[in-house]
Amino acid sequence: MEKINYLKKLTKNYRKEIWTKFVHAINDFEMITENDKIAVCISGGKDSMILALCFMELQKHRQKNFSLEFITMDPGYKTKDLDKIKENAKILGIDLKIFKSDIFEIVKKHGENDPCYLCARMRRGHLYNYAKELGCNKIALAHHQNDVNETILLNMFYNGAYKSMLPKLKSTNFSNMELIRPLYYVNEEDIVKYIKSCQLSFIDCACDSIKLKEGKRAEIKNLIKELKKTNKDIEKNIYKSSTNVLLNTVIGYQKDNQAFNFLDDY
Repeated sequence: MEKINYLKKLTKNYRKEIWTKFVHAINDFEMITENDKIAVCISGGKDSMILALCFMELQKHRQKNFSLEFITMDPGYKTKDLDKIKENAKILGIDLKIFKSDIFEIVKKHGENDPCYLCARMRRGHLYNYAKELGCNKIALAHHQNDVNETILLNMFYNGAYKSMLPKLKSTNFSNMELIRPLYYVNEEDIVKYIKSCQLSFIDCACDSIKLKEGKRAEIKNLIKELKKTNKDIEKNIYKSSTNVLLNTVIGYQKDNQAFNFLDDY
């Protein structure tokens, strides 16, 4: 069997679907500056592994001087899951740094009401902390456009608020640290097509206490899938709504913890 050149396939066969969108997000949102040291956070799933490949390719172009660390947190993975992560990293040529935490154990004890939220918050804190120990000033997460759209609807339906997932943000708990999301424009279905074409398989969420198939995000994902059957532009329009907020038609909004109402300027 012919050996697959994963980077070449990414930039040639999936140039329009993944590579170009990755580069555009980097440039549009000014995610990388000179002499950045970026911790690319790898959970072991398909999205984060693709993010790592994109960064490896980008570094070869040398348009900006930046360095990378590829980090994986072991929150309590089963041996088979951790071995799968290591195996895929070796296949793709990713030099992983793995560190441990006890997040899964804590979530089992204290995350009954909203385990996903608690897990995500704790994960981010551990990742920031380890990245800072390595001398990094940024962490890169693998959220894609589907994650953005689902977050918008989740906040509308369950929190009664219009909130999106920003492409980058400054940490409030770790000084001089920033989070970036370079797959912001990339669609999940194109990532799936890429990994299938490469004959690769990755772990999903490996936490036994979280039933993702029954969660709210899965519910929203299925809703968007149904809506797409009659409106092919549904995903594009959900995202576009976050870039096209018409404040003259909004009853109220908040900025910097200050509330504003349309009557203020009526």
